[in-house]
Amino acid sequence: MQAFAHSQTRENLMRAFAGESQARNRYTIAAGIAHKEGLEVLRGVFLFTADQEKTHAKQFYGQLAQLNGQTIQIDGTYPVDLYDNLLAHLRAAQHNEYQEWEHDYQHFAQVAMSEGFPLVGKLFENIARVEQTHGDRFGKFADLLEKGQLFFSDVEVQWTCLHCGWVVTSTAAPAQCPVCRHPQGYFVRVELAPWN
Repeated sequence: MQAFAHSQTRENLMRAFAGESQARNRYTIAAGIAHKEGLEVLRGVFLFTADQEKTHAKQFYGQLAQLNGQTIQIDGTYPVDLYDNLLAHLRAAQHNEYQEWEHDYQHFAQVAMSEGFPLVGKLFENIARVEQTHGDRFGKFADLLEKGQLFFSDVEVQWTCLHCGWVVTSTAAPAQCPVCRHPQGYFVRVELAPWN
């Protein structure tokens, strides 16, 4: 078993902490854009995922507790996603989440296992699966936005207002909620709430 203080795993944990922290901030920034555009449903998707990224960061960071007070130098590559439209933010988020799922965390898990840190390896594997879910979520909403179907459907579906919870069955989300008077941007398909 490799000494943790000199392991590749400790560097991978710090890379993952940095990546999750940055993802949280990127999603918070994208949520602000969604809010300005009146698309509260997309704001909610980004903020919901940002909170989960914060939890991932905390889990990775906590694994470094025995190195408290030390500094870990890492090299890494991190995306710059400063787009002027939400579709690009959704697609970039989908890509980045799949990158973590398919490549980064799978590799980090293998390294941790080979270095004798099975609990850390399992943590990377478990969070990798969540990142796949994040990528799928961003992809679903990107597809709907791209097709002009974020608030419209070819068949009747149930829509719910994210502000008050009112539900209606229709081919389109109401322009305004009849209960709380919030605009269409607060509506989401029930099947996707909260962000299935």
